[in-house]
Amino acid sequence: MAVNVPSDGDADDDTVVSTINTTPLVDVMLVLLIIFLITIPVVTHTVPVKLPTVANQASQTKPKDITIAINKDGDVFWDTTLMKDNAELLDRLHKAAVTVPQPAVHIRGDMAARYEYVGKVVYDLQRSGIAKVGFITERPTNN
Repeated sequence: MAVNVPSDGDADDDTVVSTINTTPLVDVMLVLLIIFLITIPVVTHTVPVKLPTVANQASQTKPKDITIAINKDGDVFWDTTLMKDNAELLDRLHKAAVTVPQPAVHIRGDMAARYEYVGKVVYDLQRSGIAKVGFITERPTNN
């Protein structure tokens, strides 16, 4: 942008200045910066607490734990023994529930099995009084 400069040497006071005066802008920005530098440590003040560290360890099956497997057809296995019917499973669960300490039951359900089959086993565990029930899964593959 061009500015007209008088050629006769007499400068009028009414000349147009086409430059932007950035001094007030810089002053405001510096004041805001100082305000933020003073207030941020006050706002982010926290109570110093030493947090506990946690390590996730894979649970190891103890010999007394019971593993119940359910295949895709709904067949129920006590460890590797096929249960003929629901009454046999309930009988074994009742015997296991009264032992001290009570064993944990791990359920291995086939991915293709219907939820109904797994639900029946969980219901039988509840009816027999087993307190510790867990599900065994596989880790997902990282793709």
